[in-house]
Amino acid sequence: MLFACSCGKNNSTAATAFYYWKTNFKLGAGQAGLIKQVGTNKIYVRFFDVNWDKNQRRAYPNAMVQFGDTLAGLNITPVIYIANATFENMPDTAVDSLAVNCNKLLGNLAGEQHINYTSVQVDCDWTLTTRQRYFNFLLAFKTLNRHQLQATIRLHQVKFKERTGVPPVDRGVLMFYNMGKLNANLQQPNSIYNDADAEKYVPYVTSYPLKLDVALPLFSWAIHIREGKLIQVYGKIGHGQLDNRDDFEKIAGANNYRARHSFFLAGIYIKQNDIFKLEEITAAGLNTAAKQLIKYLPQQPNRTIIYYELANINLSEYQAETIRQVSDRF
Repeated sequence: MLFACSCGKNNSTAATAFYYWKTNFKLGAGQAGLIKQVGTNKIYVRFFDVNWDKNQRRAYPNAMVQFGDTLAGLNITPVIYIANATFENMPDTAVDSLAVNCNKLLGNLAGEQHINYTSVQVDCDWTLTTRQRYFNFLLAFKTLNRHQLQATIRLHQVKFKERTGVPPVDRGVLMFYNMGKLNANLQQPNSIYNDADAEKYVPYVTSYPLKLDVALPLFSWAIHIREGKLIQVYGKIGHGQLDNRDDFEKIAGANNYRARHSFFLAGIYIKQNDIFKLEEITAAGLNTAAKQLIKYLPQQPNRTIIYYELANINLSEYQAETIRQVSDRF
């Protein structure tokens, strides 16, 4: 679906970028083509996760990126994802060491690929109890790294900034998705994005004290429900599988499906009468989200609109013209 060119702002200075979240960095022909058509070279690559080992009582790196493709011509921003459990469990005295280790690992991974990055993004959904450790980590990391430091910001952290605090970084990235609750209720609005849940938070964006880039969703997932209970969420199950009438039948609602029989799908056991609730962001939904956000987002030169995410993008749904025009709204 394409939108008329009048959608965009003629004076927009926003840049377009993509997240890449898979462990193996390798662009397919379609992904490389989309980047070229959109006219961007900015990719935010998840370099590694930091998780907490409860048995050994220590933080450890996980899912380190492996580069299986050339990076020539790409402007790479490294992203470090830190599980909030890391800061929940580690002592205050270990925070500086974590910053040292993260900076060293990031430097090694970037050095191996000759990546000359200008900024680093840290992704952590911190809470009231982890706020101080996380903010101390950011301060220590910035002292060591000396590049522009960005942090992801959730909508609840915007609304309740007096309690959750504002991270000590150069720039924030507002994650404008994952705003509802995952559950087994088939009537529950889309948890990736719905305007009613967004409206509870988005007016507070106006007064947020950090400069904000924006992250928008280009993904879907299927919620697996058995006997009224949520079992799991799968990003690899979508219309291609659920629209198979031999395996599934549609029930109450456009994107709800019931299994006709028991079988395995992509290594997942599906029992007869299991229900899948497909949540997705269409091109039209993406446009609606952008329109809602720009009503409250302060004008800012050189903003970046980052789409999550390139590795698993549905190329039949999201065309280059759609993405360009959504970015131009900002």
